[in-house]
Amino acid sequence: MKKIFCKLFILSISCFISQHLLAQGCVAIRSTGGNLCTMLHTKDESAAKGWQLNIGNRYFKSFRHYIGTVEQKERVKQNTNVINHQYTMDLSVVRNFSDRWSLAVGLPVLANSRSQVNKFTNDRYQTHSFGMGDMRVSLYRWMLDPLKSPKGNFQVGLGLKLPTGDYKYQDYFPTSATATELRSVDQSIQLGDGGTGFITEINGYYNFSPKAGIYGNVYYLFNPREQNGVPTFRSNPNEAIMSVPDQYMARVGLNYGFSGTLEHLSASVGGRLEGIPVRDLIGGSEGFRRPGYIVSAEPGLNYSAKRLTYYLSVPTALVRNRTQSIPDKETTNQKGTYAHGDAAFADYLINVGVSIKL
Repeated sequence: MKKIFCKLFILSISCFISQHLLAQGCVAIRSTGGNLCTMLHTKDESAAKGWQLNIGNRYFKSFRHYIGTVEQKERVKQNTNVINHQYTMDLSVVRNFSDRWSLAVGLPVLANSRSQVNKFTNDRYQTHSFGMGDMRVSLYRWMLDPLKSPKGNFQVGLGLKLPTGDYKYQDYFPTSATATELRSVDQSIQLGDGGTGFITEINGYYNFSPKAGIYGNVYYLFNPREQNGVPTFRSNPNEAIMSVPDQYMARVGLNYGFSGTLEHLSASVGGRLEGIPVRDLIGGSEGFRRPGYIVSAEPGLNYSAKRLTYYLSVPTALVRNRTQSIPDKETTNQKGTYAHGDAAFADYLINVGVSIKL
């Protein structure tokens, strides 16, 4: 049971890590392809080598508007809210060189729609985006020898996020009651951000017993490029061009492996923080972005059958905060009146997928 649980536990971490780049709303943490890290607790090093394929699917609907942590409930009642439907299929391939080293390449495919009120006719119109997102390539290493540390370990990952997604995607917008114009779609449904980013990750776990343990993940994407040159068509001159923001995520939780007839099943429950900072750690931070964060409860299930591991998780938002952006602060200082933009968030995010040991 211990060996089976350890495999389930590590695959559980792997599957959840692959989900972390899609926040629940207009605070646009975008999917950049999942990574899948595996370490099998076995004395046979050849069993830890080989290829792995991960196919992840995610969906959410964002429709609740927040300024800070305060929900603007009248937007839903008046039917003036923005509604985003976002689906992502993440395809990632992992080469496990040993029980310590692995290389992951991920590529997402996105299908998004955004519904909002036409100010000329008061009915709704939709804009869409579909295509490949930003590719991700990362190298990972478990820092402790698995044979000497069978109960716990931590992994460090470094990589690149490449601007393969179309960050200038366009659709038609109404300019009068009868005319439309081709413009760039909203930042929240763009397929990429136009920047080359640097990825840092730490992933770890500790098993208290053959059945129970804890896990944790920390992720930060450095995006040095300040703006990508794509117009937003917003009225505030400070928000005229889209920013290329950093992204972050942190997770911690408990994992439990069942026994008997359910020995292939494990369950997890934890907390999750993800967001867009107001200011980047490297490079400038001007331009339009919707900074903020989401704190979620994250229950999940994993089922392992031979070379396959299926997973399901439903991060459910507990706290949603659209923080004040740099243009908001600049407008506040210039006009002497407080400015604070809003963002639409979802209630929950659905993650479902499969990991295949090739």
